[in-house]
Amino acid sequence: MQGKYLTNLLRAKETGLIVVILALGTLLSIFGGTVTQRVRDPETGRVTGQVQVNKFLQPMNIDIILKNSSWTAVMAVGATMLIISGGIDLSIGGIYCLAAVCGAMLLRWLGPSGAHADASPIWVVPLAIALTMTVGMLCGLANGLMVVLLKVHPFIITLGTMSIFRGIAFVTTQAQAVTDYPEVFGQMFRHTMGDFTLLPIAMVVMVGLAGYVFLQHTVLGRSAYAVGGNETASMYSGIRVSRVKVLVFALAGLAGGIAAVITLGTFGSADSSTGRGYELDVIAAAVVGGASLSGGRGTALGAVLGAIVIQLIANGIVILEIDQNYTEIIKGAVIILAVVMDRVSTAMNERRLVRA
Repeated sequence: MQGKYLTNLLRAKETGLIVVILALGTLLSIFGGTVTQRVRDPETGRVTGQVQVNKFLQPMNIDIILKNSSWTAVMAVGATMLIISGGIDLSIGGIYCLAAVCGAMLLRWLGPSGAHADASPIWVVPLAIALTMTVGMLCGLANGLMVVLLKVHPFIITLGTMSIFRGIAFVTTQAQAVTDYPEVFGQMFRHTMGDFTLLPIAMVVMVGLAGYVFLQHTVLGRSAYAVGGNETASMYSGIRVSRVKVLVFALAGLAGGIAAVITLGTFGSADSSTGRGYELDVIAAAVVGGASLSGGRGTALGAVLGAIVIQLIANGIVILEIDQNYTEIIKGAVIILAVVMDRVSTAMNERRLVRA
């Protein structure tokens, strides 16, 4: 029994991703070189000397990787749920942008120079978080309803709403950045323990666990796998396919809203260009994490690990001092490689079943 469990663990996609992350980290720590870092007295803050530290392994760089992958990881969990059910969402960057802008406008209204600057932080923070998440969920719900009611492929619907959501954000803000939040909001999300920013990492863990529970231990989650695997068979087996699709789109939008909350707290501003191009990062993270674009396969943990892999690649380009203009080329190549490997793996499994 233990041998079978170990075999399944070694075959798991997530195990391979962990190996890839460790391998990338090892290579970057070896070839990334060192950087000079000042040593400060913990009591006075005065510089007492200098020390050479590994450019990749220094705590500040690890924190940047984890923090910068947090919003991508959250959105990738939602995108993975959607891809598992046979859908896709090209508008996730637009959802993320619109949710962030709406939350930012509320925070500015409640901020130091806003109309309600005397508002209590006890309800300011929960209200801003709730609004941002609700906007994201409503955008996802709108996508799902249009896909189901209009019977149009989600690629086309979300290609259109990608521009619509970002256009609404542009018109609402007049292309200006929305800033001047209540101080407590930023303090929450930028609070550190040692050298690490806690809340973004904690939110990724919570969303990852919620995604795991949803996909593996709920009826709706198992129905999403069934619909993505074979929609016709799912329909004849009594699964309400349209309902599953709409709800999964709404959850993907909710993930975009949660990611927007992290961004608002981290950067303290939002505008109509927020999240531009994030669609590529999110889909890349989901696909690298093992989600099959043909539907029926993928995990929440894989999505989180995929986001870390994508961020490690981006960080490695900086660490190794490679021309950053190659970043998008490399990300695109990673997506193609992941899809090709998925197809090869699927073909090998099919041949194995035929022989059996």
